[in-house]
Amino acid sequence: MTIVPTPARIVVIGSVFSSQRTLDGLLRHRAPVVGVLGLDPAASSGVSGYRDLGPVAAAAGIDHRTFRRLSEPDVAQQLRTWAPDLVFVVGLSQLVGDELLSIPSNGFVGFHPTALPEGRGRAPIAWLVLESARPAATFFLLDDGVDSGPILHQEPIDGDPHDAASDLQHKISAAIDRGLDAWLPRLMAGEASARAQDETAATYRGRRAERDGRIDWAAPAEQIDRLVRASSHPHPGAYTYADGARVRVWTTELADGRHRGVPGRVLARRPVDGAVLVQAGDDPIWLVDHQLEPPGDELRIGAALGYRADDEIHELRQRVAALEARLDAVEPSPRSSAVDR
Repeated sequence: MTIVPTPARIVVIGSVFSSQRTLDGLLRHRAPVVGVLGLDPAASSGVSGYRDLGPVAAAAGIDHRTFRRLSEPDVAQQLRTWAPDLVFVVGLSQLVGDELLSIPSNGFVGFHPTALPEGRGRAPIAWLVLESARPAATFFLLDDGVDSGPILHQEPIDGDPHDAASDLQHKISAAIDRGLDAWLPRLMAGEASARAQDETAATYRGRRAERDGRIDWAAPAEQIDRLVRASSHPHPGAYTYADGARVRVWTTELADGRHRGVPGRVLARRPVDGAVLVQAGDDPIWLVDHQLEPPGDELRIGAALGYRADDEIHELRQRVAALEARLDAVEPSPRSSAVDR
């Protein structure tokens, strides 16, 4: 069991909703926050649910600086200037290097929204939805591993198998509040302790990118519904294609089995809300909240969603052959046809 000394100077580093919620909790408990490092808005394009911590820090009269990478020399210099006892780094996918870890006398506090040691690693909210895993608001001491340091406090969250990413985000925010209200008074009284994680129970999850939200219409409807909920706000959304346009899908609804069609084919439209019924690998599924990019006509009944790789490749080869034939008619060339290679 590790005892954490009472910090006299605290710094917060972060970039998303959990970062702001943690900063709000520290300020609510009058913790001695002396500085805030927020991700530069110019570097936030790939960050789902980005939050600018500057306004919160300014309202509290706390020094605020921005950064793009934690590895920048200015970050280490700024931390040394603030001379913190404890640093909270919350909601940031960048790794904290050895140089930074050595600066605060009491170490770094990290945060992860899973019941550690389960679900260590990247994209935790998406994986929680995809796998119906156990969410929790977990604060822990950083070490040189991945979400593997001793646990300071773990606040359980009641997950629901039908939660979307935004539902979990709201539940995690509330759990951060509850967890900090229970734990910060002990920290400020010098009574906080940390327990080692059980390495035999550790599981890991990898990075997810926007392209991992592509819908495979051969998959079961329930699997597609889960992918849509995991990819929805604050994430970029699940997607498919229709006549060359991308269709972004935010909300789906499982349907009964009265309709049947070819996977990926639009079977019906619901006039009341514009939802379209699409055949999945087993049962149909309603695309309730969806949008075309760029905006265009509504999805018509009978339209085929997604690409058919064999057909697309065949058509491309035919076009290449036709173009090469036209080029040869103008200027014969000894080159072999790309179609024959």
